[in-house]
Amino acid sequence: MDNLTHTMFGATLARTPLGRAGRGATAALIIASNAPDVDFVAAAGGASKYLEWHRGITHGPLGMTGLAVLTASLIVAARHLNPKWRHPDDAPFGMLVAVSFVGVLVHVLMDLPTSYGTRLLSPFSWRWFAVDWMPIVDVYLTVLLAAGLFFGRASPAARRRNAAIVLAFTAAIYGVRAAAHRQALDLAPRLYGPTLPPRCDARPEPTTWVDSWPKTTLPLPQTGQRCLVELAAFPTFASPFDWRIVAQMSNAFELREINVLDNSLRETNPQSNGSWRRAIRYPNVWTPAVQQAAATGLGRMFLGFSRFPAARAATDASGSATVRFTDVRFVLGPAVADQPAPPVQLFTATIKLDAEGRIVFARLGP
Repeated sequence: MDNLTHTMFGATLARTPLGRAGRGATAALIIASNAPDVDFVAAAGGASKYLEWHRGITHGPLGMTGLAVLTASLIVAARHLNPKWRHPDDAPFGMLVAVSFVGVLVHVLMDLPTSYGTRLLSPFSWRWFAVDWMPIVDVYLTVLLAAGLFFGRASPAARRRNAAIVLAFTAAIYGVRAAAHRQALDLAPRLYGPTLPPRCDARPEPTTWVDSWPKTTLPLPQTGQRCLVELAAFPTFASPFDWRIVAQMSNAFELREINVLDNSLRETNPQSNGSWRRAIRYPNVWTPAVQQAAATGLGRMFLGFSRFPAARAATDASGSATVRFTDVRFVLGPAVADQPAPPVQLFTATIKLDAEGRIVFARLGP
């Protein structure tokens, strides 16, 4: 989630019994609720370094524990530097560590349901995990938290009451998005209609709440026929009922949009309106040039980060190849082929190789 949401959620938690741990608990919760994003310092090494380390060790068990201790230490150190901040009701160091750990843990747990995901087990495992319920910025949650903090200023009783109400409505927001996400996945095959090929793997798809990556890229079937690797549904910013569906085929990605309240998708023959014909298609053909680019430093980093990397390559007369990897999770704009404006590709890596396979340049961006 965004840091404004993390900050307001930490302030809301401070109005629960956690805030009674003593003076300094509120500051500990607010600081700790943002502490895992200290990994932004990696941006000093460039955008690629930031992607390499973002939501990594600071979002794993060792990082969470270390950040809790660091947050508590900062508050205690501030008391020693400024005697005016000392008070008999100050929370002891151990209590500050416990409260700070709650703040850090809640931060990570709020990142997990986003489509961006987080690396929960780093540094023991650098795999990404995500639940795909929430966008990075949820306007409804932001407004709810802001309203709860504003209208709960009257008295301690009002603060506690409003905090309880806000947390209940927060759970409802997550519940609505979880249910809508399940509906989007259930309706997705009807959205694609006759264009949806059979699955590459004949085994039933495992039912799991949490997805993880990077995954092994499935090769094209020996028959040469197109098949379905995976279906995923990603939240949008505007409505919890609008979702972007990504279908990973054996040779391409296809993006479509769905509203789970659209009753036409539940008709006996939902393909009759022809909506299944409209989609944005990203080829994903792993040529030898793509394989070479994937083995470069930037290629390995980007493919480790990207959940759905679409690869395309162009070779010029000299034999040089330009390879682009695009994470289709973050393609902005309508996923409809006849829209006048093309979608915006936020996460792309471009690698150019000469005829001998040497790197000419490698950068993030088109």
